[in-house]
Amino acid sequence: MPSSAQPSQQISKLSRSPDVPHGTIGRRTREYDAIVVGARCAGAAGAMLLARRGFDVLLVDRARFPSEIPHGHYIRRHGPQRLAAWGLLDRVLATGCPPITSMTIDLGDFPLTGYDLSVDGVPIGLGPRRSALDTVLIDAAIEAGVELRPRFPVAEVTSDGDRITGVRGPGGVTERARVVIGADGRNSTIAKQVRAPAYAEQPTLTCWYFSYWSAVSGDGLEIIRTDRQLIFAFPTNEDLFAIFVGRPIDELSAVRSNVERQFMSVIDRVPRLSERVRMGQRAERFYGATQLPNFLRRPHGPGWALVGDAGCHKDPVRALGICDALRDADLLADSLSDALSGVRSEADALSHYERRRNHATLDEYRDNIRAARFTAPPAELTERRGAVRGDPGATSELCLAWEGHLQQQSSHAKAA
Repeated sequence: MPSSAQPSQQISKLSRSPDVPHGTIGRRTREYDAIVVGARCAGAAGAMLLARRGFDVLLVDRARFPSEIPHGHYIRRHGPQRLAAWGLLDRVLATGCPPITSMTIDLGDFPLTGYDLSVDGVPIGLGPRRSALDTVLIDAAIEAGVELRPRFPVAEVTSDGDRITGVRGPGGVTERARVVIGADGRNSTIAKQVRAPAYAEQPTLTCWYFSYWSAVSGDGLEIIRTDRQLIFAFPTNEDLFAIFVGRPIDELSAVRSNVERQFMSVIDRVPRLSERVRMGQRAERFYGATQLPNFLRRPHGPGWALVGDAGCHKDPVRALGICDALRDADLLADSLSDALSGVRSEADALSHYERRRNHATLDEYRDNIRAARFTAPPAELTERRGAVRGDPGATSELCLAWEGHLQQQSSHAKAA
């Protein structure tokens, strides 16, 4: 039987006592510069970056840490580079998460594999379990001076009538801040409280199920399309092999009728993968993600901002969630630093944040929606794949372009 054990990553002393507000010595009475609601990748990263700039930050979350969440966790494109720039990549790898330096892409025609894929010594990807990644980010935030308060669900925001002034949590405890940042996911309480308008909306297009196997060989990322299904597979912590299967949302009822049988029926369409998986053993239960709306929200207003999935949520078909969350945390920290330090007005600084976020994400957002509809690969990409077949160097260049590292070829690298 599959076990339900969680991975035992290296956990710092700061994260071992979930019942104690980490980084807190007594009750604080002064106003914070920022309260960040949500301590996962976007929130912890944003809190860390603000604290590194010298701001007084409270980071709260309803969860205890370390803990897993049923989300994808592959980090690609600019994500590994940001972790390296922040001095955190080695810490993530030290949790037992292997670096990804090879990838196989099969769009239903033939597999292409690129090897030795890194940029300035940074691997093109990594897939740490969320308990490992979140712990690294939270510990870095605490080291920077952030006050962490776990098991602190925010019931509502407070207001003076003109702007948001803070949050109210368990037992009516109220904390004040110059800015409240919602980093609390696609169903953000903060976004609902401030009535942040959404735009470019599309409904849920896919459903995803995933699990983890032991004793399965594979040290790179595998992206495999089979008609109207998509497989993502990669190694993760504790020598486990993660496999995600996505299908159109109209197949959800069939999938739910027997998740394991439906899942393995997709895997069995790829004999080279099926053989390896069936030689291994499933180590955990199946997890599902079936409520995956696509939207952007206006990510700011008087006294508030949104980051990560709270501000922009994409279908996981191209695994952009974490790298986008890290990027947007970086962009928000830059703009908010200007506002908090008086370099710009708050409205001007946060409007600049929204423009930069949209410039960085809108093209990928549209491409991601096309991919989630399982449209046919563009002819240009099919031709390019055929042209590099049998040429290891050209194949590796195509893989780097796919990951956004060779901009002059990036048009060939749109996911199908």
